[in-house]
Amino acid sequence: DVGVQQEDAGADILDVNVGFPGVNEVVMLPRVVKKLQSAIAVPLQLDSSNPDALEAGLRVYNGKAAVNSVNGEPEVLERVLPIVKKYGASVVGLTLDKNGIPKTAEERVAIARRILQAALDHGIPREDVWIDCLTLTVSAQQEQAAETLKAVRTIREELGLQVVLGVSNRKLITQNFLIQAMHAGLTLPIINPNQTEMMDAVAAYRVLSGEDRECRAYVARFAAESPAVQAAPKADALTL
Repeated sequence: DVGVQQEDAGADILDVNVGFPGVNEVVMLPRVVKKLQSAIAVPLQLDSSNPDALEAGLRVYNGKAAVNSVNGEPEVLERVLPIVKKYGASVVGLTLDKNGIPKTAEERVAIARRILQAALDHGIPREDVWIDCLTLTVSAQQEQAAETLKAVRTIREELGLQVVLGVSNRKLITQNFLIQAMHAGLTLPIINPNQTEMMDAVAAYRVLSGEDRECRAYVARFAAESPAVQAAPKADALTL
């Protein structure tokens, strides 16, 4: 039900995680993959720290999946990347290692380079490597928002990779941060598509960035809205 709802809400990829105490992921993940693929058409991202579960899910997957995730630790890369290569999947690389999440953008970019090189060494094409720069709670570490955005921009511009970023459920902060991150180069935001404000922000950004040619997707998204509830635009406002 959640998968259908999120596809209907506009999700482009669904992250599938069955991790829960007492759940055998090796058995459950392929079952969920098959069930989801019988009901929805969007690609799936298989999310597990268990390499055996990832392989079990990829074995039954129809099409090209994504794997979430690896990190900068050589042991993790050596366990997961051969599976990614075997099944022709894309892979998310988290910019952390045994020392945790780095404080600076430069350190995160260094880990991203390490992940990219390891993937290339395993025969995984560059376009199948997605980097997650990781988001920290701004209430506790306010300066980290700027470091994350700097890492996003550098990885997108210098490495040319797709960039993943998860965001929190604080809607006003999250919406603003999402827009800043997309401006910095974020291409794969992890959000709940049932949060209308977030999807509206994505739609608006795609218009202003030129990605939504002739504003077709934006118009289609808001065409059903009643004119009576839409505020009249100010004379100096951007209008479509």
